[in-house]
Amino acid sequence: MNAFQYAWRHPWVRLAVFALAAYLLYRLAGQVRSVLVNFTVAFLIAYLANPLLNWLERGRVKRGLGVFFVVLAFMALLGLAGVLLATVSAQLITLLQKLPDQIGTLGDTLDRLTSWLSGLGIPGLGDTRAQLIEAAQKYVQNLGENLMPILQRGLSSTGSILSGLLSIGGVVGQLLLILLLSIYLMLDYSRVNATLLGLFPRPWQPRVLEVSDLIGTAVGGYVRGQLVIATFIGVVVWLGLSAIGIPSAAAIGFLAGAFNIVPYLGPIIGALPAILLALTLPGALIKILLVIGVFVIANQIEGNFLSPYILSRTTDLHPVTVLVAILVGVGLLGFTGALLAVPTVALGKLLMQRYYFPSRIYTEGP
Repeated sequence: MNAFQYAWRHPWVRLAVFALAAYLLYRLAGQVRSVLVNFTVAFLIAYLANPLLNWLERGRVKRGLGVFFVVLAFMALLGLAGVLLATVSAQLITLLQKLPDQIGTLGDTLDRLTSWLSGLGIPGLGDTRAQLIEAAQKYVQNLGENLMPILQRGLSSTGSILSGLLSIGGVVGQLLLILLLSIYLMLDYSRVNATLLGLFPRPWQPRVLEVSDLIGTAVGGYVRGQLVIATFIGVVVWLGLSAIGIPSAAAIGFLAGAFNIVPYLGPIIGALPAILLALTLPGALIKILLVIGVFVIANQIEGNFLSPYILSRTTDLHPVTVLVAILVGVGLLGFTGALLAVPTVALGKLLMQRYYFPSRIYTEGP
């Protein structure tokens, strides 16, 4: 025993033991990765639903009944999302099939525009016309190659839903497992948190609570707020384009809202097909201006009202910081990195404000 205590005093021995333990935990996590993913998704559902359940409890609604209402609402949303996804997928396929035919219309419109501008004495418009048409062709080709197979597979799989329900261990089985786990977590949310906290040594627990609060503020608040903003963008774009008379308005609104979960991405993806479809309508130039107006208004409301009000307490990041974080995230992990970039930077900012700026290292120097 004395020999063990003597060896444990050496920092390199402790480092080797901790490194071996970390490696074994890493290997174990790889073996049970699906279980960890299911538990993480279920815990995220319970975490997002917990404020609503607490609000219902304050209104004298028992937690079990509140969980029942949340599950019903969740299943209703899943059903509605399935119907909407099938409808929007069909609209998107129609949209993608129409877009290549509109390149000729784009050329005619650009001919009229360049002839008018040439009459005003503006030179070099012929090259600009060719570049615009080439860019539109590449965009339509890439959009069709990337989205069309996914949408066609999604629509073809709707006819085999029953067979998927009967497959043991399939996606539906995973969804049921996640749903059951989330129900138990929602019912005993405080007890589960206390159990997870109890896994840490007692001297660490106050600091773990502080960090978990910061994570809840940065990540949880950002996710909730961004879902609200994405829903707003999707609905406003859908209603605005429908009022203008743009075909496949629901599909474009769905694209703009879904991709707006990553800031600044939704308007770019949604505006281009809307502008191309506007070329098929009478008064194409007026329609294009109205389409641009819809996206500008939606983004002005988001940037000046919704985002500062909803996200100010969670991220409070400068737009340049958000844009750089997204670009770095895309460079490191692709679309997943773009999703995680902003809440990660927001969490890092809160951690620096809480621990680094008040520290002696910052105030007095190394």
